[in-house]
Amino acid sequence: MAKRSNQTRWIIALGAIVLVAVLAYSTYLQMGTEYEVCLTFKGSMHCAKARGSTREEAMRSAQDIDCATLSNGRDELMVCTETPPTSVREVK
Repeated sequence: MAKRSNQTRWIIALGAIVLVAVLAYSTYLQMGTEYEVCLTFKGSMHCAKARGSTREEAMRSAQDIDCATLSNGRDELMVCTETPPTSVREVK
């Protein structure tokens, strides 16, 4: 009986290690690139930095941050997210 209990503990420990490794790896992949996006909306400008696994994902996240800061209400937010950025640069 003690041998089975020891075996179960090792299986659980190994499973926990694999789970932590998978989570760390997927987090690392999502943090691939960082971009700074500046956006002008209704006469105001805001710049935000964001990371993403792709260029487009990082840029979209930064633009969403900009628009959340610059817009008032849902309607303006929707218009803002369709506005092209004033500038985009990769952060190293």
